[in-house]
Amino acid sequence: MHAPQHPAATPSAPFSYWACQLLGWGVYGLSQVYNVLLTLHVPLGRAALEIAVLNVAAICLTHGLRSFMRRRSWRTLRMPALLPRVLAATVVLGMVQAAIMQLMTVAPMWALDAIDDAAVLASLPDILLLPPVLRTFNWSVAFLVWIAMYLGITSLRDRHAAELRQSELTRALQLSELRLLKSQLNPHFLFNSLNSVRALIAEDPACAQHAVTLLARTLRYTLSSGQEELVTLERELEIVEDYLALESLRFGERLLIERDIEPGVLGVRIPVMLLQTVVENAIKHGIAELPGGGVLRVCAAMREGSLRIDVQNARPAAGIRPGNGDGVGLHNAAERLRLLFGSRASFELDLSRADLATARICVPGTS
Repeated sequence: MHAPQHPAATPSAPFSYWACQLLGWGVYGLSQVYNVLLTLHVPLGRAALEIAVLNVAAICLTHGLRSFMRRRSWRTLRMPALLPRVLAATVVLGMVQAAIMQLMTVAPMWALDAIDDAAVLASLPDILLLPPVLRTFNWSVAFLVWIAMYLGITSLRDRHAAELRQSELTRALQLSELRLLKSQLNPHFLFNSLNSVRALIAEDPACAQHAVTLLARTLRYTLSSGQEELVTLERELEIVEDYLALESLRFGERLLIERDIEPGVLGVRIPVMLLQTVVENAIKHGIAELPGGGVLRVCAAMREGSLRIDVQNARPAAGIRPGNGDGVGLHNAAERLRLLFGSRASFELDLSRADLATARICVPGTS
């Protein structure tokens, strides 16, 4: 397994770094040329060449400092530990740059021209000492600005990379949870469907043969659902119809089905196997527990920009417990909605009526 690539080692980082280096020091060099034209009587060609040498030296010095800071992990230091290191580095680089400048004809650019009062100059005991000090100070300020910008930009980039990694980890966790929910859902659905076919084999072999065909279609859909998270409501309704046809063979007249689906909602995408799971739960824990059966009603409509699906079913009267169930189906339905849509979706099971259960699903109404 390859180690994750550090943000500073990404292919675009060297290009961005060198582009900023050349642009920044290039603009700084042009400002120095302009200063020479205004203050010094030096041939322009020679001044431009010397300033170019100075800025190339500045690029080399800052690049070396960058390598040193990365090896010593300065970006991870807190301000009390970082500040003295930065100040020391700026002074050292400023001294080196001032020493290089001392040999050039543009040396007075940041020294004697900074003091235009002749009386002050005449009173200085050591005029030779002042120019190097001023040049060191000015270059140190320039390097300090460079370090501050470099550390600021890399800090923002590292923070963005950390946020991106956290987002990727969160997404990976959600996908893992979804896969786990599906791994629980598919055996749950298969077990219930096989129970239905087994009951038909004993009661009506001809119906059982037709039931096997319906079961094959539902299983094909269940297996293909592992490749996608969302399907259109129209496609989900197809598997629901096959499942209801399968259950109708077993329940006969005990299962009455009512549908109220608005045509405009068929293209809305919902989590795969969501509606089928809710319908299956309504039959298993509701209608199947009633000796006389009951009505299953499926409604779907758009309400305030969201798809609203209601699944209503008759259920045993209060005090009569439904058959044992682990609640896997409805729990998974609610969890998958939360993982896929967050607060934009909701799932509610209304048991306020003693003889009726209503499952309400709300998902964003985007096709």
